Amino acid sequence: MLQFSSEEMTKIKTKDCSAIIDNLIQNNQTVLTSETLVPPDSRATWNLYYFCPEHGVRLDWQRNSPDKHRCPVDGKVFTGEPYDGAWWRWLNGLNSKACNELGLLWHLTGEQKYFDKVREILMGYADHYPDYEEHGGIPYNGPGKANAQTLCEANCHMDFARGYDFVREGLTAEQRAHIEQNLLREGAEFMMQHRSDQLHNHEMKISSTIGVIGLLLDEQRFIDFAVNSPYGLRYQLEHGIIGEGLWFEGSIHYHYYALQALMGYEMMARGSEYSLKDHPSFFQMLAFPLQLVQIDGRFPRLNDCIAGQEVLTHSHLFEYAYSEFKHPLFASALASIYQNKSRDNIDALLYGVEELPAAEPLATQPIHAPGVGITICQDHERSNMLLVKHTPYGGEHDHYDRLGIIICRDGKEILPDLGTTGYGAELHYGYYKNTATHNTLAINQQNQPPAIPEVLSFEETEGVTCLDTVVDWSKAHPGLDSHTLVQWDEEAYRDVKFRRSVIWLGDAAIEINQVHNPHGQQLDLAWHVRGEHQVSPLAVQCNNPLDGPLARMTDCKIETISGVAAQRFDIQGEAAYQCFVSAEGTLLTGQAPDNPATSNLSYMLLRSQDTVFKSVVAHDLDSQQPLDSIDVQWVGDSVYISLIRNSKRHSIKVAFSKLGMDYQSSYCDS
Repeated sequence: MLQFSSEEMTKIKTKDCSAIIDNLIQNNQTVLTSETLVPPDSRATWNLYYFCPEHGVRLDWQRNSPDKHRCPVDGKVFTGEPYDGAWWRWLNGLNSKACNELGLLWHLTGEQKYFDKVREILMGYADHYPDYEEHGGIPYNGPGKANAQTLCEANCHMDFARGYDFVREGLTAEQRAHIEQNLLREGAEFMMQHRSDQLHNHEMKISSTIGVIGLLLDEQRFIDFAVNSPYGLRYQLEHGIIGEGLWFEGSIHYHYYALQALMGYEMMARGSEYSLKDHPSFFQMLAFPLQLVQIDGRFPRLNDCIAGQEVLTHSHLFEYAYSEFKHPLFASALASIYQNKSRDNIDALLYGVEELPAAEPLATQPIHAPGVGITICQDHERSNMLLVKHTPYGGEHDHYDRLGIIICRDGKEILPDLGTTGYGAELHYGYYKNTATHNTLAINQQNQPPAIPEVLSFEETEGVTCLDTVVDWSKAHPGLDSHTLVQWDEEAYRDVKFRRSVIWLGDAAIEINQVHNPHGQQLDLAWHVRGEHQVSPLAVQCNNPLDGPLARMTDCKIETISGVAAQRFDIQGEAAYQCFVSAEGTLLTGQAPDNPATSNLSYMLLRSQDTVFKSVVAHDLDSQQPLDSIDVQWVGDSVYISLIRNSKRHSIKVAFSKLGMDYQSSYCDS
């Protein structure tokens, strides 16, 4: 066996595996208790079609219901495509996972039935795989054979290969030859034809699987292609990491997805000349995102992140990482993962140390990472947090929300990033992925074009953090070595410059927005809040005037504001949240879907067509002693802001120049 020596497997079996064995059996009940079923033809498509188009939640997959698919929210049943093909893709995933996990179970228990099931599955796919027809049509992706995209071929073949490694010694020579030639080698050759010349998590997955098959079959051609060719694993490591250590796509989920692919290869290659563990980007990829954990213990849902993927559950990465590097950061990651569950898992059994050291769970820390493009400000006493996203454009999985913000108050997101849903659901492209559904600037309700924001200045003093950022769409984007579809509007943003400056005070976050809009386009500064907006008596009901993703907004009201307008949001079970908006413009409010789309949140759009637009928004984050009022005065390139809280006046002056912002403040009785 390539994954473990006989000595290593003997040592593994001396441990108490009873709970893990029970979990493996339970997790594979569908396959174990059913007749082995392998698609007879290329009917499997894409698992991300298996979502309710209305609620954006995953449908309830049932082994005995290949043509009826139920929404778990309202019980509605969907039939036909794309759901039927997605059902078969799910089956392929269960079968391939079972090969890996039941192969291990055979070693742990010695029970023949687990070996027999793996052999049946592998032989079944080897019988059909050469005759599966190439098919696809999935955005941004190459075709598949067993599935509808090259990425899915890689995911399934990784588990097929690892399962084969577990059972190879028990197969006959004829069975080994059949599986190796018709499934593994055939799959590797197909994936080599369709791996794209681009930086992408897909190419990491595809290369890792080809490399694993190459190691298993002792096929140097496969290994060289996977590891050392242009756009292979080494190339991706050297070109796909930006700044302080984030995967260029800007999604923490896809960062770890790419790393998971690399880890799948590494667990086969460890200790050999083909290992990549010592590449500096390997450690960087493991470590950096752990600094981005929010005050609620989750990762921010930046860019494409389906609800649930923001949770830190990556024991498969960090058991190995701590065992290899013994770094306290990885011990803290495991402490976070195991806060609410036991350590009885395969990853701890196979790769973990005997006993983890005492470690505190991960906690939110202030961070300014200008290369990556993320700044986090935090107030530990009140459990408040602000995140500013000034990342460069990240390609396919980007959400076109330069200078977007996330705010947490009392440990909970109140101005969230919604992430997204299954990519096959209409809500993905139709709603979640768009500029207008983020806390940032949208022009003509269109998506922002690719851009690289600039940090003009950053200053951190005791109790105060000042960040001054700008994105300038008059500057040409240098392009990205990754395939993209144009889903933005260059003309809408032509010559627009958006400068967002934030002042973090712990009990308040102040954003100062300045927009250079020389062509008089429709500006919409948007915020969405997890609370019920208590609309001003001056606001009047109106029909929704918006096109695009927010055309679905309901209960729309509009008012003209001049000066400071207080906005209040009631939050069930918590103190109300308030913010103060200072501007000359129109305020449009309404309700639109949260994520999942089973509930709504409140939108607030500040609208203007001024060629030079300025606004100040003060987010009050002290739920015990709320702000009484604020005052804002612009004088040339300076703004004077007064915050009054509990009879105390906090006077702020901010002067702007091309080099950044200069902050001054003082306190006195009001």
